[in-house]
Amino acid sequence: MKADLRATPGRVSWKNEAALVVTAFAVLALTPFIVTDSYSRHILIMAFIYAVVASNWDLSLGYGGVFNFGHLALFGIGVYAYGLMTKLAGIDPWLAMALSGAVSTIAAIVVTIPILRLKGIYIILVTFGFAQLVMQLILSQSDYTGGTQGMVRIQTLYLAGHNMIRDGKFAYFYIALAILFASTVFLRLLVRSKTGASIVALRDNEEYAVSRGISLVRQRVITLAASAFFTGVAGAFYAAYQRNASVDVFGMSLATIILSMVLLGGTSTIYGAIGASFVLTIFAEVMADFGAWRPIITALLIIVVMLVYPSGLAGIWASARASWLRRREG
Repeated sequence: MKADLRATPGRVSWKNEAALVVTAFAVLALTPFIVTDSYSRHILIMAFIYAVVASNWDLSLGYGGVFNFGHLALFGIGVYAYGLMTKLAGIDPWLAMALSGAVSTIAAIVVTIPILRLKGIYIILVTFGFAQLVMQLILSQSDYTGGTQGMVRIQTLYLAGHNMIRDGKFAYFYIALAILFASTVFLRLLVRSKTGASIVALRDNEEYAVSRGISLVRQRVITLAASAFFTGVAGAFYAAYQRNASVDVFGMSLATIILSMVLLGGTSTIYGAIGASFVLTIFAEVMADFGAWRPIITALLIIVVMLVYPSGLAGIWASARASWLRRREG
């Protein structure tokens, strides 16, 4: 008899989860009316971008168990695809943003081919090599990509009759929030579907899952491709928002930040990575006056949380929710 995932003990129902998500994003949508200075809005916009990238990485790393260390390359591909399409090809910025997601998805499928039968450290090496290959390709085509100097004056997004440059980042805030909302809904629909269950089954016991008829090749392609689209869209939005592209997006510094968000939030949660993106982005800004001590303090915060709650912020939330339910039932 097939198990009814909706009736799994401790699992939040679709209705309750949807209500919580809508409420959370409704609160975020009101933020610009409370936070009126453009710099604070900028911090939140960057948190939205990081949240999209981190939560999609959680799909392949957490749910899929695929140590894809080329995930940030998909973000970088989105950045440069948008820049090249709008600046050199003259494609409409909105269309270019969607196409950038498609390009990143294609790149994810390409990198999936050599890792279909690999495990552990070998996947890390291949995906890391893929990221370095993409960076070197961009550097070698300096006539188009700007090489080490990057691309500048990239076409920004537009809204008819609205000046997005002088609105205190009001429009950019809502565009970034919309991308995060769409990405979150997509990821949660996927992980709660039969496809999501098969992805987790392969992660937990590959041999048994394959023996039950689950295709390793198909599910691995789906996992990496699904984690790539909104990552590429976030990269395109980042390029439009910053109006420049740099190979720094392929660097270990950004990769470390995003990976810290995934681990601090708690893998296999989606929401944990999103929450950690807000915590670390805002915390890093609050610690700005500490200079060189800022990354050290941030690292200590992550270590303390992981020692107390190995499952991260999601573990803290689950523990608090369980305590509340016990008190209510008692």
